[in-house]
Amino acid sequence: MTDQRKIRVLLAQPRGFCAGVERAIEIVNHALDKYGPPVYVRHEIVHNRHVVETLRAKGARFVNELDEVPEGAVTVFSAHGVSQEVIGEAKHRNLPVIDATCPLVSKVHKEGQRYAGRGYEIILIGHEGHPEVEGTRGQIPGGVLLISDPNDTDRLKVQDPNKLAYITQTTLSVDDTKDVIEALKKRFPNIQGPDVKNICYATQNRQESVRHLAKKVDLLLVVGAPNSSNSNRLCEIGLEMGLPSYLIEDSQGLEQAWLDGIATIGITAGASAPEQLVQEVIQRLGDFGDLEVEALDGIEENVQFKLPAELLNHKQAASA
Repeated sequence: MTDQRKIRVLLAQPRGFCAGVERAIEIVNHALDKYGPPVYVRHEIVHNRHVVETLRAKGARFVNELDEVPEGAVTVFSAHGVSQEVIGEAKHRNLPVIDATCPLVSKVHKEGQRYAGRGYEIILIGHEGHPEVEGTRGQIPGGVLLISDPNDTDRLKVQDPNKLAYITQTTLSVDDTKDVIEALKKRFPNIQGPDVKNICYATQNRQESVRHLAKKVDLLLVVGAPNSSNSNRLCEIGLEMGLPSYLIEDSQGLEQAWLDGIATIGITAGASAPEQLVQEVIQRLGDFGDLEVEALDGIEENVQFKLPAELLNHKQAASA
């Protein structure tokens, strides 16, 4: 140990895996068990390199598009969801598909389709280029108008201001979307939209836990992938609260210089980051001082999503 100083570590609750991520990883694992490797996965199953590499070592093959999948190979759609075009391509090629789309993402698709079916033009609040946004865009007949900022509402050109509805990317919280929704309602008073309770519970819970944590620490570490939308947002919240905050993929991302003058460190993890990575960060912090680790009180999440029918029977048989 290089330094015997005391370092207090506070852990956010909840943190890490959400039910949608757990389900997606379980789907790939059960598919590998049932059908044998290789199993092909379109895009990263979730946004975490460590998760992807672990599954790759078991026989999962990650591809960008379906034309990279051999004829007849078992194919998994990632937790972020896919467009109707991708679904159609898989059917055309007779690929045996297992859909790992998060049920909360599927719920957004259904909401958008329901509004579109009633003749509404759809506005999607989300981030350009995010896989979930691309999938949602391709699920709504007629497409969507994408905005991510309250100022974006000024440039919107709509067909009928009285036939508008909005939906949101699930990895945005109530707080993330509040200002955009207010701007939309100000410009389009008759706009329709889902109840706020339909926002992803995991995104909201992790952001609230970070705000609680940030008031008690001198430094915030967010364990998560650089391409993870919700992980980046957790880090942004710390910075917005005036706290030195860093997004790290794993313990190797930790820099000793960050700890100068720091007595209390807060740690959280994005919804696709395994708890093992958090524990490895704590272990690495132990190289720099004598740790006192405490998990804060917070919401205990007990949400579970069912596996697809084709794997549910396999899981039950395996556990019998």
